[in-house]
Amino acid sequence: MEVLKEKVEEEEEAEREEAAERGKKMMRPVEMRREEPPMTQEMLRDLEKKLSEIEIVIPEQPSIITKDTIDISKLPLSYQSNTLKEEHLLEVADNFARQYSHLCPDRVPLFLHPLNECGVPKFVSTTIRPTLMPYPELYNWDSCAQFVSDFLSMVPLPDPLQPPSHLYSSTTVLKHQKGNCFDFSTLLCSMLIGAGYDAYCVNGYGSQDLCHMDLTRDVCPLTMKHKEVVQEEEKVPPKKYTIKPPRDLNSRFEQEQEMKKQEELQGEEERRRKEEEQRLLEVEKAKTDPLHGLRVHSWVLVLSGKREVPESFYIDPFTARSYSTQDDHFLGIESLWNHKNYWVNMQDCWNGCKDLVFDLGDPVRWEYLLLGTDKAPLSVAEEEDDTMNDDDNDDVENLGKEDEDKSFDMPSSWVEQIEISPEAFETRCPNGKKVIQYKRAKLEKWAPYLNSNGLVCRLTTYEDLECTMTLEIKEWFQNREDTLQLRHINKSTGLNIDYFKPGHPQALRVHAYKSMQPEMDRVMEFYETARVDGLIKREETPKTMTEYYRGRSDFLSYRHVDFGDRVKKLALNSAESNPRPMVNHCITHLTLNCALFPPLCHCCLSLSLCLLPSQVEPVEHTKKLLYQYEAMMKLKNEEKLSRHQAWESELEVLEILKLREEEEGAHTLTISIYDTKRNEKSKEYREAMEHVMHEEHLRQVEAQLDYLAPFLAPFPPGEKLTHWQAVQVRDECLSDFKQRLIDKANLIQARFEKETQELQKQQQWYQENQVTLTAEDKAWYLSYYSQAVFRMRILEQRLNRHRELAPLKYLALEEKLHKDPRLVEFLEVFI
Repeated sequence: MEVLKEKVEEEEEAEREEAAERGKKMMRPVEMRREEPPMTQEMLRDLEKKLSEIEIVIPEQPSIITKDTIDISKLPLSYQSNTLKEEHLLEVADNFARQYSHLCPDRVPLFLHPLNECGVPKFVSTTIRPTLMPYPELYNWDSCAQFVSDFLSMVPLPDPLQPPSHLYSSTTVLKHQKGNCFDFSTLLCSMLIGAGYDAYCVNGYGSQDLCHMDLTRDVCPLTMKHKEVVQEEEKVPPKKYTIKPPRDLNSRFEQEQEMKKQEELQGEEERRRKEEEQRLLEVEKAKTDPLHGLRVHSWVLVLSGKREVPESFYIDPFTARSYSTQDDHFLGIESLWNHKNYWVNMQDCWNGCKDLVFDLGDPVRWEYLLLGTDKAPLSVAEEEDDTMNDDDNDDVENLGKEDEDKSFDMPSSWVEQIEISPEAFETRCPNGKKVIQYKRAKLEKWAPYLNSNGLVCRLTTYEDLECTMTLEIKEWFQNREDTLQLRHINKSTGLNIDYFKPGHPQALRVHAYKSMQPEMDRVMEFYETARVDGLIKREETPKTMTEYYRGRSDFLSYRHVDFGDRVKKLALNSAESNPRPMVNHCITHLTLNCALFPPLCHCCLSLSLCLLPSQVEPVEHTKKLLYQYEAMMKLKNEEKLSRHQAWESELEVLEILKLREEEEGAHTLTISIYDTKRNEKSKEYREAMEHVMHEEHLRQVEAQLDYLAPFLAPFPPGEKLTHWQAVQVRDECLSDFKQRLIDKANLIQARFEKETQELQKQQQWYQENQVTLTAEDKAWYLSYYSQAVFRMRILEQRLNRHRELAPLKYLALEEKLHKDPRLVEFLEVFI
C-alpha cells in the first residue's frame, strides 16, 4: 500500500508540473519570425519527416449541450458530413497547424476545427453564418449585442485553460438558449457581419470577471447619471438707452460662506468615498486570481471603417458591453477569424492587448491561413514604387499570379439560415426572466405580458455591498392601459414617483406621493396640451394647494389656496360633502401709483378711495360710490368663482386618486389589434370572417356546379316552366348523366385493354430476345413489368368501384331532381 501511495503522489506531482509548464507556455511572449538561410534538400526532407511525426491532439471535453437533447436525425446533411471542399480545408488547416507548432513550439495549439453537434469537425470560419435579421431593432451593434446577452444563458467552459472541444451551430444554440463564450461570439459575429459590420471572433485570454460574467464589481449603467449639457444663452449686448438692471442686494460674504460650506461637505463626501474605494481595492488585492492571464475567453472585435465605425473596439457577448482595445480586462489574443479567413496573432502580448495593431494585412503581425484574404497588405512607400524597374514589376506580377493560382477561398457556411421567430424575439430572456447582479444593484428583466401588471424591468439599488439594505427601486412597465411606464420608489424617504406616457384619462404625466390617501403631500404634473384648462402642475399639502397654468386666455398662471381645519359633523360624510374650509385673508388686486394734484392733500382723501385700486389721474366717474360698489361686487364674484374652482380641483384630486386605485387593482394591459394570439376580440372577429368567407365559397361552388344549367339554357331566363317542360328537363338530365357513367366505364375498360395489349407485346418481345438481352435490358423489362401490372391493378379496381357506385349516383341525382325547387312543383303532380 505504501508503494502504491508513493506512486500516486509521484503522478500527482508530475501532473502539477505539467500544468505549470503549460501555463508558462501560454504566458510566454510570442516570438517574432526571422529570416533564415535557404534550406537544402536534406533539410527539407528532415523537416517533412518532423512535420509528419507531429500530431495535433485535441482533448475531449464535455459539451454544454448533451447529445441526448439533440435529435441528430432531424439535422440537415451539412451538419452530419463534410463536402469535398470542406475536407480540403481541413487538410489545409492541419498542415498549417503542424507548421505553426514546429515554428512556435511554445505556443498553445490553434483553435481551428472543433466538433459540431453531430461530432463532425468543422472549421471555425464556416460556423459563422452572416445573417441580417428582419427586425429593425437588430440593425445596430449595441441592440444585437444586448439581444444575444439577454436571449442566451451563460455556461462556463469545461476547462478554463483551453478552448472547447465542441462548437455548435448558432441554430442549435438559439434553440437551447445557452452556450459558452465561443457560442455567444459566433452568434453575435454572424449578426454583426450580416448587418454590415467588420466583425471577428477572437480567441484569447480575459480577466476572471470577464470569463465568469461577474458584474458585482461594476456599476450598473442604469444608475449612472448622464451629464446634461447646458447650453449657455448668448448674451445680447445692452443697448445704449436701456434701463439698467437693479442692483444685487444679496450679501457676497454670505454667498461665499455658503459656497465654502458646500465645498467642505463635498470634500468630506469625496474623502469618505475614496476611503471606501481604497478599502475595497485592498480587499480585492487580497483575492488574487491564481489563473490570471491563463483563462481562455472569446469576444468580438469590430474594426473601424464599415458602418461608419470611427474606432475599433471590443464587445463582450456575455454583458453586451463595449470596451476599448486598450482595456485591462483583455489580456491576450491567440487568433481571430471571420467568415472569410483565419488570422494568428504574431505580436507580443506581454502588456495585454494594449500594444496590438489590428492591421490584418500585415503578414508580420498577423499570419493568415488562406491567401484569398480581403485584407490588403501594407502598401509600399511611394519612393520605392518610383524606383522599381520593369523587371521588378514583372516579378511582382508573376508572383501575384502564382499566389492567385494557389489561393483557396473559404467554403460557404454549413449552418442553416439563422431565424428568430417573433415570439422568441419578444420573449428575449430564457423562460422570460433574467437577473443580473451589479455593484450595490440588482437588475431584473421580464418578457412583455409575462407579469400581469406589465412589469418588464426592475432595478434595485442598495446601500451596502452585501445588498441587504435597499435604497431605492425603479420599475419599468409596458403595455399598461393607464400608460404607466416608470415607478421610482425611494425607501429612505418613502417617496413614490410615477411617470406616465401621453394618453392617461386625466392627462397625468408625473405623480409624486408618499401615500394614496387624500389631503396628503403630493405633486401632480399634467400634459397641458391635453387639458382644456392649461393646468401643468398641482402641489398639495394638508393645508395648502398650489396650481400652475400655462397658455390660458384669461392669463391665469398661478393659484394658491390655504385650507383651515375641517368642521366636525355628526354624520360620517366624505370629503366631497364636507370639504376643507378655505382661508382667504384678502383679495389682492393690481395697484398703480396715484399722482396727487397740488391742491389735494393726503388728509382729505376719503377712506373708500384708499381701499380701491389706485389709478393714475382718476377721472370724475371713479369718485362715485356706484363705481366703487360695482368694483367690490366684481371682486366678490371673482372670489366666489375662485373658491368654486379650488373646490373643483379638490374633487379632481379625489377622482384621480380613486382612478389610480382602480388602475393599480386591475392593472389591465393593452393588446394590439395585430396581436392575434393575445387579442381575443380580434381572434373571434377573424374566425367569424373566415366562417363567412367559407360559406360564401361553398355557395359559389354550388352555383358553378348547377347540374340543370345546360338543360335550362334553351328556355328564357326567369320564366316559369310548364309541366311538360319540367319533365323534359328531368329526363334529359338523367339521360345525360347515365351516358356519362357509361362513357366513363368504357374509358376505364379501354385503358385497361390498352395496358394489357402493351404488356403482352412486351412479354412476347422478352421471350423472343431473352437469350441476347443485356443486364440493363432485363432490368428495364422487370421495372416496366412491375409498373404495368400496378397500373392494370389500379384500373381494375377503379372499374369495379365505378360499377358499384354508378347506380347509387344515378339514384342520388334522381332524388335531388325531385327535390329541386325549380322542378318539385311539376314533378309531384306528375307522380
